[in-house]
Amino acid sequence: MSPRSTTYDCIILGTGNAGLCSAISAVEAGCNPSKVLIIDKAPQEWAGGNSYFTAGAFRVCHGGLQDLLPVVKKMETDQNRLNIIDMEPYTKEDFAGDILRLGRRKSNLELVNTLVNDSREILGWLADSIGVRYVFSSHRQAYDVGGRIKFWGGMVLAVHDGGKGLIEDELKKANELGIQFRFDTIVTGLLVEDDQRIRGVKAISCQDPTKEDIIKAKTVILAAGGYEANQELRLKYLGPGWQHAHVRGTPYNKGDGFKLVLDLPENLRPSLVGDWAGCHATCWDFNSPKDAGERDLTNQYTKSGYPLGLMINSAGKRYVDEGADFRNYTYAIYGKATLQQPGGFAFQVWDQKGTALLRIEEYGDDVTTNIRADSLEELATLLKHEGLQAPQAFLETIQEYNKAVESFNKEFTNVKFDPAVKDGLGTQSSGRKLDIPKSNWALPLTEGPFVAVKITCGITFTFGGLPIDPVTANVLKAESKEKIDGLYCTGEMIGDLYWENYPGGSGLTAGAVFGRRAGREAGRRAKTQS
Repeated sequence: MSPRSTTYDCIILGTGNAGLCSAISAVEAGCNPSKVLIIDKAPQEWAGGNSYFTAGAFRVCHGGLQDLLPVVKKMETDQNRLNIIDMEPYTKEDFAGDILRLGRRKSNLELVNTLVNDSREILGWLADSIGVRYVFSSHRQAYDVGGRIKFWGGMVLAVHDGGKGLIEDELKKANELGIQFRFDTIVTGLLVEDDQRIRGVKAISCQDPTKEDIIKAKTVILAAGGYEANQELRLKYLGPGWQHAHVRGTPYNKGDGFKLVLDLPENLRPSLVGDWAGCHATCWDFNSPKDAGERDLTNQYTKSGYPLGLMINSAGKRYVDEGADFRNYTYAIYGKATLQQPGGFAFQVWDQKGTALLRIEEYGDDVTTNIRADSLEELATLLKHEGLQAPQAFLETIQEYNKAVESFNKEFTNVKFDPAVKDGLGTQSSGRKLDIPKSNWALPLTEGPFVAVKITCGITFTFGGLPIDPVTANVLKAESKEKIDGLYCTGEMIGDLYWENYPGGSGLTAGAVFGRRAGREAGRRAKTQS
């Protein structure tokens, strides 16, 4: 859709969840929808940014099942199923504690508190005002234990059809409102007025890069994603080896938004803040496309079943504690750990006890290459063709692990396997200990058939970004920390929120929370700025 005007109340860069929430919020707050413009470098068929490739999980504070039933009422109607759900409340203290714990307490506390305090309200806004279709994430965040559906890891909600469904719902609302879009458009600079305020952008069309447009606006919101698809910037900020990571999502997130602010005059330029050496990087299918996500399978290339088995590198050695915590507290760092292994890959391995609990969406034969064998010896032989350099060490690693599990079970006879809690079923007993423990869910690998999947690192989004005011989402100047008039930021471009690791599902929530706040400011400015 071509814009009807070249002067706007608000311009948003990026069509992901954060950008779409900003635009919808801006209209609600008073912007004329025909004067709200979303610009994206990607073609229209790639709308949605990284959000499209997610599982659509939202981490929010809640009071348990009864609190969330109004949010999922359109999609969850099976009363018999609802009657067997066990869902513990997830408090503000829980949510804030998880972000701070995983980030070694480096995160900006004001940003954390804003995200946490707004999380339940933003959920209602997304469902009621936008029409996002939520379901309970029993397919990813719950196990059937004794006939009860037991949720774990604090996160219980996802969008129907994942990231695809989220972007579908948000685009539908944006189009219904009459919000304008420009795809295939590269923003080459920010317009600076009187050397002190942002009043629009300079842009060129991918089809005709010789003609530069001047598009004026009272507010510009940066929601253009991180630098995860830029090999050069990954090498610069994340370090050697990161050029080999697979890009999980859009190939268009190359850090362009950061270049725009670094090109500003010195008196307006913000600092780059947060963990620029950190990112969300998960275990990813080795045979997936390397430089972009796959728009049909999207998140199905994730390989998150490792707590039920072992991860072993090409030298035949384990390299992480697969049961250190619930999967959604470790998956964002175990991709990096895998990339650091010889050759940048490893193998996930299970026996039939573990494979029975794997998600078919991630491990079905139509998604990944499952290497099956009736014995561990046969499996080691097959894995030689996939890059296993030390088959004997591979077998010895599993044998030592099995002996440690057996010793633990003999000493702690009251500890039982339960995938829905941190069950304490481990490998460390008085009789035997492993150098790298498995702290929970330590099932022995003894019952064939055995299965292995080759994995690598899939980079999701980067953690470094821009400083913002937590209340308004205004970008802040480097030295004075004053607000830059007319410039706002949300989504992956926010810095100082996540450090080293993050609790799964909080990224989409943060994009919506700060996007809504930025949109509100755009609405206020549309009514008060000349």
